[in-house]
Amino acid sequence: MTNPPAEKTNARMTVVDALRGFALAGIVIVHMAEHYAGAPIPQDAVERMMPGIADQITTGFIQIFLRGKFFALFSFLFGLSFFIQMDKAEQRGERFETRFLWRLILLLAIGWIHHLFYRGDILTIYAMIGLVLIPFYRARNGVLLFLSGLIFLGAARFIVFGITHSTSLFFEDLMNLESPLVIGYYETLKSGSLLDVFATNAWSGQLMKTDFQIGVFGRGYLTFAFFLLGLWCGRIRFFRDFWDRIKETRTLMWSSVGLFFVGIVLTGLFFAQLGPEPKMDTWTAMFGLTGYDLSNLGMTGIILAGFLMLYRRSRSQKFLAAFAPYGRMALTKGPSFFMAGDWG
Repeated sequence: MTNPPAEKTNARMTVVDALRGFALAGIVIVHMAEHYAGAPIPQDAVERMMPGIADQITTGFIQIFLRGKFFALFSFLFGLSFFIQMDKAEQRGERFETRFLWRLILLLAIGWIHHLFYRGDILTIYAMIGLVLIPFYRARNGVLLFLSGLIFLGAARFIVFGITHSTSLFFEDLMNLESPLVIGYYETLKSGSLLDVFATNAWSGQLMKTDFQIGVFGRGYLTFAFFLLGLWCGRIRFFRDFWDRIKETRTLMWSSVGLFFVGIVLTGLFFAQLGPEPKMDTWTAMFGLTGYDLSNLGMTGIILAGFLMLYRRSRSQKFLAAFAPYGRMALTKGPSFFMAGDWG
């Protein structure tokens, strides 16, 4: 183990910056594997992207161990940074809500422009969900954990499906890779002009992204749950004291391993009942999606705990600390604008 006296006294916790930069690197890898489409693509295109067994193995590995995990880690860090900024202002005798709201407005504007180029943009989602996060700053820890737990157990998904009995809020047959909507967008990306891409992203792209966020796939609800967990971790000063929290980190690792395998088993059991051509508009599919979310939560905890364990070691710390500059630059030219914040 390395002795971290400088780390404990620094105004900024370098480990948080390194973790954020590491999460960004993981997001880049996942998006590269998805060819930056930001939407479903036709089946024949999917098959052309995976012509050999090596491609299929790589895609399977990314699906199980990477996809959905680094977005979760980044969302967790957003909630943590929200707490840091609010808490730092309180220590100065100031209120930060209005300033944070202004930053969210700027984030929304940047995200909207980004979305015109790439409909997988997440900045607009962070900006809108960030508005909901503000009132929870003063909520009790039990409320934060209870609400995030309900979301991870699929409560929001079950409510939406119970009301709509559909996998889509705005489109029909959205998950059919041969639907005109999917094929049309793919052809626009292949052959359309930049203005054509802007036009489709500005309207149908926004609706598709909203569908994915607040429909039965529930990415927006999960994002909010990770925001709440990050806020809670800030409250208990986990990262400020993480050098001394060896037992808690190991507990996080082993409990996350258990949750990951439970989620994988549940996912397999429920989706196995759907047959070779599964229909997603069933309660069985909804339970299977929740199992997959739990496996993602477990793997995210494994990545987080593993990162912290390695960061305590001198050799691996030097490698992981190299991610810190990228973490400080997340979404901004300054280190403490949207996502980062001084610990003080």
